[in-house]
Amino acid sequence: MPTHLSDTELSDPRLLLNTLHRLRQAILDEGMATYARWRPTIDRPPFRISALNLAYYLALRGRDLRPIQTALMPWGLSSLGRIESRVMPNLDAVIATLSDIAGDGSAAHPRLSLFFRGERLLRRQTEEVFGPPPPNRRGHIMVTMPSEAAADYSLVRDLLARGMNVMRINCAHDGPDAWAAMIENLRRAEAETRRRARVAMDLGGPKIRTTQVLAPDGERLKVGDRFRLTCDKPQADKHFPFQTSCTLPEICRQVKVGAAVWVDDGKLGAQVEAIHPEGLTLRVTHARLKGEWLRPEKGLNFPDTDLSLPALTDKDLQDLDFVAKHANIVHYSFVQEVEDIVMLQRALAERMTRLDRIALVAKIETQRAVRNLPELIVQAAGKQPFGVMIARGDLAVEIGYQRLAEMQEQILWLCEAAHVPVIWATQVLEQLVKKGRPSRAEMTDAAMAERAECVMLNKGPYIREAVTILDDVLQRMQAHQSKKTAQLRALRSWQSM
Repeated sequence: MPTHLSDTELSDPRLLLNTLHRLRQAILDEGMATYARWRPTIDRPPFRISALNLAYYLALRGRDLRPIQTALMPWGLSSLGRIESRVMPNLDAVIATLSDIAGDGSAAHPRLSLFFRGERLLRRQTEEVFGPPPPNRRGHIMVTMPSEAAADYSLVRDLLARGMNVMRINCAHDGPDAWAAMIENLRRAEAETRRRARVAMDLGGPKIRTTQVLAPDGERLKVGDRFRLTCDKPQADKHFPFQTSCTLPEICRQVKVGAAVWVDDGKLGAQVEAIHPEGLTLRVTHARLKGEWLRPEKGLNFPDTDLSLPALTDKDLQDLDFVAKHANIVHYSFVQEVEDIVMLQRALAERMTRLDRIALVAKIETQRAVRNLPELIVQAAGKQPFGVMIARGDLAVEIGYQRLAEMQEQILWLCEAAHVPVIWATQVLEQLVKKGRPSRAEMTDAAMAERAECVMLNKGPYIREAVTILDDVLQRMQAHQSKKTAQLRALRSWQSM
């Protein structure tokens, strides 16, 4: 693909048409080769169309299309930027119109049914995962249940009445009795409000957290300080007053000197300075001026290390016994490889007569998961209803905060190409949920979340108010935006000026 086009190529539609024909043939050849490799793993016939479109999209986006976009603009054909759900029909439509302009007229326009088939497939897959859309908006709202939802029926009823479409239960907290009580409260609320909601349950996965902590009273870790991550129980040591153990001590054997380690969703950053039989010596590289507390039960991230950890833990397998009976959706944490998807699907098949009766949502939270996303999609969606959660908390720490926005966009595009719904998750309206008043920035974030098929809210004392506000924001924004496409609703804000 040329890095630029000459003035002659920009002004001559016949030359541009030849370029597009060559592009189309290359995309067709590469896409079909990729699809042929995927085809044996796909059991669900509707997803075959989606997988083929995804294969075409990967071939297309492996090229720099900006010169062609610029060349098409003077002809009113700059539509390649919204090609995700319909790669070949979109290319064919551009080629057919440019052929008419060039006086060739030999290319046929794609049928409308083919052109908009991708949107229909995405709507169908969204409904299979999250249920029918609410009558007043396209997007679904998912709400994480606090422990009190097991006993407080009014909380569940209010959330459902205000717009919750999916109840999320985190298996890392509470237990089967509490989960059953939450679901019972939801069923009772459905009968009272005549609204419906799906039940999604999060498997905890091999989440690495600090456990026991030794730290001097009232002291915090600051940049330049050293602390120890121990393989066993921390032992008092005057050289290392700050120490912590972790939930998966085997990681001490997988990291290398110089590797980055982040604690508590990136609040504390460190680098491995030395490796000893008793653990790792870490030097703090990132902290506030006043320092950071070293506390138990805080997440640990190792973005420079490809951790070899099973995505399904023994606890996850125990929790699956409940999930397979009661959930509509299972959220899969720490997914990184196709083998992880296969492992969960086998475990579900042992507990269910039909795999397609439960939807699978892969939480994308590591660099490896991002790299393998196309293969993860094909393996999962080829067998059962499937969605993707952009787990922005862990993902930001793993890939770097400066790359999060870019990667979030790319995940949205890739999933749209596969007609797979996306959950926009982590810290949506966080200040509103926890403190009762949203920040300006998080209101903008909530508005942009309309481009996903589902938006997740975490628990907090003002969760009722957050659902009401998010419901209103999503309704307003769907009139202005659909995925990447601006909706040109009449603007009346300035008519009285």
